[in-house]
Amino acid sequence: MTPLIFAIGDKIPTIHETAFIAPGAVIAGDVDVQENASVWYGCVLRGDENKIVIGKGSNVQDGTIIHVDNSDWGGLPTLIGENALIGHKCMLHGATVKDGGFVGMCATMLDGSIVETGGMLAAGAFLSPKKIVPAGEMWAGMPARKFRDLREGEDKMALLGSSHYVEEAKRHRGALENK
Repeated sequence: MTPLIFAIGDKIPTIHETAFIAPGAVIAGDVDVQENASVWYGCVLRGDENKIVIGKGSNVQDGTIIHVDNSDWGGLPTLIGENALIGHKCMLHGATVKDGGFVGMCATMLDGSIVETGGMLAAGAFLSPKKIVPAGEMWAGMPARKFRDLREGEDKMALLGSSHYVEEAKRHRGALENK
């Protein structure tokens, strides 16, 4: 099984040669996957109405769905900065995760929501439209709200996780090439 990567009209995916796209992932339309980024098994990135960017060194873990906001409703892209960590089975729609942002497993981010650099959205959290997770804070719950200040070093967890996933992607690429 290979990834399914295709254009939608004139919206063509751009995938850096060092990026890892796992078998079973779907990347359609205006999607830019940058250097050493990874998109894992079972992910769907659909840039049909707007742009999706996965920044350098960032990872989008297994089962995550990323879509964009239709231009008729304000036209919000989904932008993931550098060295960000997007956990397993997340849903991002017209949202932004800044450099080094952390989105925990099964979290949802809706239109115009933002996780700032050094901010953390907890596993299972639901971030409502236009809400912002500031640096140094963990937000949790449904709807998400400030849960607590991050402890020393927690604001760097995305950076540690993203560097781990850059190496893990190399291992998986090697295993797939040798099968």
